[in-house]
Amino acid sequence: MVFSSVIFLLYFLPVFYLSYQFVGTKYKNYLILLASIFFYAWGAPDFIFIVLGSSVIDYQIVNLLHKSLDERKRKILLFLFVSLNLGLLAYFKYANFFVENLNSLLASIGFQHVSWTSIALPIGISFYTFQSITYAVDVYRKESEPVVKLTDYLVYILSFPQMIAGPIVKYGDIAKQLISRSETNDDRLIGFYRFVIGLSKKVLIANVMAEQADLIFNSDYSTLNWGNAWIGALAYTMQIYFDFSGYSDMAIGLGRMMGFRFPENFDSPYVSRSISEFWRRWHITLGTFMKEYLYIPLGGNRARILRVYFNLILVFLLSGLWHGASWNFIIWGGYHGLFLILDRIFLLKLLNKLGLVFSVASTFFIVVVGWVIFRIEDFNKIGDFFGLLMGKGNVSVFKDDLVLLDFNIIFIIAVIFSFVTLMKWGKKLELFFFKKEGYSIKEFVILGVMSFVLLLLSISSLAGSAFNPFIYFRF
Repeated sequence: MVFSSVIFLLYFLPVFYLSYQFVGTKYKNYLILLASIFFYAWGAPDFIFIVLGSSVIDYQIVNLLHKSLDERKRKILLFLFVSLNLGLLAYFKYANFFVENLNSLLASIGFQHVSWTSIALPIGISFYTFQSITYAVDVYRKESEPVVKLTDYLVYILSFPQMIAGPIVKYGDIAKQLISRSETNDDRLIGFYRFVIGLSKKVLIANVMAEQADLIFNSDYSTLNWGNAWIGALAYTMQIYFDFSGYSDMAIGLGRMMGFRFPENFDSPYVSRSISEFWRRWHITLGTFMKEYLYIPLGGNRARILRVYFNLILVFLLSGLWHGASWNFIIWGGYHGLFLILDRIFLLKLLNKLGLVFSVASTFFIVVVGWVIFRIEDFNKIGDFFGLLMGKGNVSVFKDDLVLLDFNIIFIIAVIFSFVTLMKWGKKLELFFFKKEGYSIKEFVILGVMSFVLLLLSISSLAGSAFNPFIYFRF
C-alpha cells in the first residue's frame, strides 16, 4: 500500500483517522501501531515479523545499554546494536549485489560461480535502520532518555507516515511527542493541506514525468538523438524531485494531523548555487544523519585537509550505496563527493563571482548529469546516453512519438514550481503555503478549496491510469 493509491486514500486513511479522533489519548499510539503493522503487512507480509522481531531486540539492547554503568559494556552493546541493524541491511539489501559481483569475478578467472537464490528487499529498510541507529546513539550519548514502553518505540520505528520513505526522524526530535502530544484544528487542517500538496506533486507531476522518462530511458538508444536524451534526463530530474519531495510532504502532513512535527526534507534544491548548497536542501534528513553519525565521528572539518576530502568522498560513496545496491549509485555518490571537494578548493568562489543565474544553471546542470548516472544501472548504457547528450547520436531526427502529449505543459509547471523561490514573490508564496502558522479563516477557506480541488484531480488521475510507480522499493 502506498499513499498515492485509491485504497489508501478512500479506505485506509478515512477509517484510520476517524478512529484516531474517537479513541482516548492513551490509546492513540496503540492505534497508530496497529495501523502501521497493517499498512506494512499489506505490501510486504513476508517481512513484517522480521521488522517487528528486530525492533523488539533493539528495544531490549538499548534498555540494557541505558541501565549499564560500565562504559566498556555500553560500548559493546552499542556495537552489537549497530552490527545487528547494519547486518540486516547488508543481508537484505546488498547480498545479491555482492554475490553477483563475486560471480562475475569468478567467471573472469575461470572458476565456478556461487549458487545463490536472490533475496527480496523489505520496503523502507534503509529508512527504519537509520532511525533505529539514531535512537541507540542518542541514548548512548545520553542526549535522550530511552522510551519506557515498547509500544512507543515501535510507533517511532514503524509509524506508517514516514516508515517506508522518510523523512528520517531523529529520536531526540520526536521523543517527547511519542509520550505526550495533541493536535489542534489548525494542525489537522494544515496537515491535510500539506498531505494533499504532496499527493498532487506525486500524482499530477511526478507520474507524468516518470512516464516520459521511462519512455526515453527504456528505448533503443541507437534510435534517439540529443533532444530525446535531454528530454529524458530533464523528465527524470523533475520526476525524482516531485516524487520524493511529494512523499515527504505527505508524510509531514499525516504526522501533523496526528500531532507529530516531522522535520522538513526538501527546501527548493534546484535553486542551489553550488553542490554544497544542493545537499543542504536535498533530502535534508539523510544529510543530517550522515553528518552527525558518520562525517563528524570521522573527524569532520577538524581533520587535516586531505583527511577532510577523504571523509567527504567516503560519506558520499556510502550515501550512494545507501540509495541502492548497484555500482551506478556508488559512482553517483562519488560524483557528488568530488564536486563537494571542488567546491572547497575553488568552485564556490568561482560560482559566487559569476552571479546568481550562472551559478544556479551550472549547479542544475551538474545535478541533471548526476541523475542520469543515478537512473541507468548498466555501465555501457550510461556511456551511450552521455554520448547522446553530447550530440553523438547516429540519428539526427527528433522522434516526436517519444514525447507524451501532456509532457510539455506539466514540465513547464514543474520548472516553475522548482525555481519560483528565486523570485521574491515566489519566496513569499512558499512562506505562505508551507511555513506559515496560524492562518486566518479566509486563508483557511482558500487552502481548503484548493486542497479539495487538488484531491479530486489526484484521485481522478489515479482512477484513470494504472501507471503509478513507487520509486522507494530500492531504498
